[in-house]
Amino acid sequence: MNTQIDKTVLEKANSWLEGNYDEDTKSAIRSMIANDPQEITESFYRDLEFGTGGLRGIMGVGSNRMNKYTVGAATQGMSNYLKSNFSDLDLIKVAIAYDSRNNSSYFAKITADVFSSNGIKVYLFDDLRPTPELSFAIRHFGCQGGIVITASHNPKEYNGYKAYWDDGGQLISPHDKNVIDEVKKIADVSEINFNGNDNLIEMIGQDVDNIYLDRIKSLSLSPEVIARQKDFKIVFTPLHGTGVTLVPEILKRIGFNGVVLVSEQATPDGNFPTVVSPNPEESAALELAMKKALEIDADLVMATDPDADRVGIAVRKGDEMVLLNGNQAASLLIYYLIVRWKELGKLKGNEYIVKTIVTSELLSKIAAKNNVESFDVLTGFKYIADIIKKLEGEKVFIGGGEESYGYLVGDFVRDKDAVISCAMIAETAAWAADKGIGLYDLLVDIYSEFGLFKEKLISVVRKGKSGAEEIEKIMKNFRENPPAMLDNSGVVMINDYLTGISRNVKSGEETKINLPSSNVLQFFTADGGKVSVRPSGTEPKIKFYFGVVADLVDGAEFEAVNATLESKIDNYIKDLKLN
Repeated sequence: MNTQIDKTVLEKANSWLEGNYDEDTKSAIRSMIANDPQEITESFYRDLEFGTGGLRGIMGVGSNRMNKYTVGAATQGMSNYLKSNFSDLDLIKVAIAYDSRNNSSYFAKITADVFSSNGIKVYLFDDLRPTPELSFAIRHFGCQGGIVITASHNPKEYNGYKAYWDDGGQLISPHDKNVIDEVKKIADVSEINFNGNDNLIEMIGQDVDNIYLDRIKSLSLSPEVIARQKDFKIVFTPLHGTGVTLVPEILKRIGFNGVVLVSEQATPDGNFPTVVSPNPEESAALELAMKKALEIDADLVMATDPDADRVGIAVRKGDEMVLLNGNQAASLLIYYLIVRWKELGKLKGNEYIVKTIVTSELLSKIAAKNNVESFDVLTGFKYIADIIKKLEGEKVFIGGGEESYGYLVGDFVRDKDAVISCAMIAETAAWAADKGIGLYDLLVDIYSEFGLFKEKLISVVRKGKSGAEEIEKIMKNFRENPPAMLDNSGVVMINDYLTGISRNVKSGEETKINLPSSNVLQFFTADGGKVSVRPSGTEPKIKFYFGVVADLVDGAEFEAVNATLESKIDNYIKDLKLN
């Protein structure tokens, strides 16, 4: 059997067998070597690395798995890096939070122990909390970094480790690469300090919750509207995650009395028993909530993922509930924020929004019409946080978002925040209701004013080592053989974020893209279409983002124009040979 195992994989596995690892770990490795060459390969063919979402992987034994040793090594590397960066401080501080996943509290305690054993002060949440509250706590306590244990919306087999810097945003270059470099320097497990110092670990909880919730409440732009719409019916589901800790509470505090929890999904549970995947992007995850909404005649459904940084919504359309995608929800939210800022006289000329390059251009169009600046950043909310950091004190951040259901309002959190988003989306819905319309009708009105922007995402899954190699080949092929036409419209511009070059296809003129290097390609067509191709940084898949647009002269024509655009995207998919 051993001959089927790659030599480097076997060498790495043997280094664990010879190292200072516990006997249960060694026994599991021996069993895999003897009986399961594929599993030993998947467990050891690489080390987990920081991607757009930090460290994330299947729980189990091995260098490519989430376990005590990979978490410990990541924390030791982070400790070493913090100590070298902040050597002038008498006391370096970090905050740690965790979600409802299996082993999350266990990994959080290991993380706290390793930090504290390195002389670093730890603020550890006393129970599960949303990821955005961790970002808030870093800034609140003046920490130099932070960690949240979560695998976001991944299946139950996964867990993860998101690392944050002193601004409350996730690690970006050069810190992300430097931390992993520090991890790689750890030659032996004995270099990881697992023996915690309880004197340096402080438990935090409800006091921080209250401060955080007060700040969210201060974001409200229409308290008088909520007062009039206080009985507006909302169905909320935390999908067995951390959203249950704070979302119902913030909705209550800002004045909503008609919030109904999906009881079957209200208990935190890392096995996510009622869903195949706890992902608010997937319609199946919202089925119970939408059924409840129809039962009680609610107008809005909101569902947060396990660590409550993303939210999916469904809205009423006549006698049914329809799901909105992340681009549509972001468009509604940004529209509401900018319109209300304008009505309240808060627009002074130095305000801005931020979106990612794969997010709908509708957000930029709404901003431009209202003389609000719009910035595009790479995929990953850490880049939105970086813009906020760079512009702090110069410009005023209104809000931002990404198509993958992550949004932020205000700048006291530096990550996507479903607690804030649920509060502000509910307020947007109440504002529309106060005008006698629902969010669906408001969205159609926005399309009538700015154009019907339609987006679609297709993910091609390729698992494991062979899958990673295939994804690499797909990207190479698109670089060497880009499409010339999409749905009979010529490709006029190609952006390659890996080389940092934007090329005009007709003239051959090249301009520099002022963003960090990233393995992303974009193709723009003569009729306003956009296709983005990007390997996921957190999952074994390559993602294709499609965006098309057409004028919508009359809202009554929405269904017809929408169907035409759907057909257009289908033709893009055929032209790219994805079906």
